[in-house]
Amino acid sequence: MNRLLSLALIACSSVSLAAADPQLSVGFGEVDVTPTVGGKTPVYLAGFGLNRKATKVHDPIMARAVVFSDGKQKIGFVSVDVIGLFLPTVENVRKQLPGFQYVLVSSTHNHEGPDTLGLWGATYLSSGVNAAYLKSVEDGAAKALTMAANKLAPVRAAIGTATDSKLLHDNRRPIVLHDEVVVLKFTGGDTKPVGIVVQWNCHPETLDDKNTEVSADFVAATVQTLQKAHGCPVVYFNGSVGGLMTSLKVEVKNDRGQLLQDGTFEKTEKYGELVAGLANQALKSAAAVELTPFEVRTRTMLLPVENSLYKIGKQVGTLNRAMYDWKGDPTPKEFVESKDVTAAVAVKTELGLIRLGELDIAAIPGEIYPELVLGKVQDPVDPGADFPDAAVEPAIYAQLKNKHKMLVGLANDELGYFIPKRQWDEKAPYTYGLKKAPYGEINSIGPEAAPLLCRGFKELAEKK
Repeated sequence: MNRLLSLALIACSSVSLAAADPQLSVGFGEVDVTPTVGGKTPVYLAGFGLNRKATKVHDPIMARAVVFSDGKQKIGFVSVDVIGLFLPTVENVRKQLPGFQYVLVSSTHNHEGPDTLGLWGATYLSSGVNAAYLKSVEDGAAKALTMAANKLAPVRAAIGTATDSKLLHDNRRPIVLHDEVVVLKFTGGDTKPVGIVVQWNCHPETLDDKNTEVSADFVAATVQTLQKAHGCPVVYFNGSVGGLMTSLKVEVKNDRGQLLQDGTFEKTEKYGELVAGLANQALKSAAAVELTPFEVRTRTMLLPVENSLYKIGKQVGTLNRAMYDWKGDPTPKEFVESKDVTAAVAVKTELGLIRLGELDIAAIPGEIYPELVLGKVQDPVDPGADFPDAAVEPAIYAQLKNKHKMLVGLANDELGYFIPKRQWDEKAPYTYGLKKAPYGEINSIGPEAAPLLCRGFKELAEKK
């Protein structure tokens, strides 16, 4: 009797130990959120000039999601093929998803999809956002995450990386390329692929500014190529696309060796296939990775808005975004909303550090320059810079102490470019002998954004 009792106790102990060991489960979901083109309400395409109205749909705009579970907690990531989503939109998505420990909502930063921020309407005084469509994006993102959560299944995970500098063009000196693709692959107990996550650092703008067809740009071809090759869902996330990292001016040839032109679907699709090829290279060398336990750190903070165009946009209503009193403290005890944009104001945003076992993921609310991620801020500074004595910001990747690293850009917000302060250049004489100011500052909230963001992320990473 005593021997049987002992064996029973041992068996119970074994079950308890096994239950305590977290089992990674993953699920994927996707929802079509393509706008209706051709109705009474025009669809304004975002990313280039004003009043670019869509004439037809070439390929769908999708919300693609992946959900991770350790048996107790659920963490969701969703990426939408649009230009960007503000934090209030993200909060509306999260409200529909009780039971999640954390939800990250990002965009691919697609320049050939509908305006979801308000900056690309008919005129500077009118928003390009269709409120009903934006609500459908919120609902679609939440639905994709719910679908993914309903498909959770035990998996094994592998991670791989690959680089190719020929697939990126840096539009602004100094030339710093973030040319690494990071790929996660999940397989079930039968070793069949369950899903793939791809993170690449490039503006989806290959179709350029004359295109009037709704499209997900090269992301559509990247996802379709990988889905066809592996027979499973694929979710694409962008990364450090500032600087800017672009597919424009990248030399791409067709199978006959002919150089393909920017602004064409042929180049766009071929470029997407090349990115998929780089992802496949990463998969060939992928190694097993542990993605449990989970740890999520977030920081809600203020960043000052010094860009006069953004302030005017708020004033005339093209930017539907709350602004707050700015007293110099990014984490005040109270966030006080301000109606006076002529005063010192800030926007409320969110940083994130998500640790999935051996993988650290930085969630950055905008288009961060690769210099700030890789620790390659120019030193010594170019003589034409506006703030030559500015301190070098702490690099994002230097704060990620785990074995593997990934960065998701435009995560939970879109605040434009985060530019190293010592590379800021609005006033003559301009850097590198340029005759006019370089592009970037016009789409940044201001020169203090990067220092405050990078210091905030360092404090978040060091938090005990």
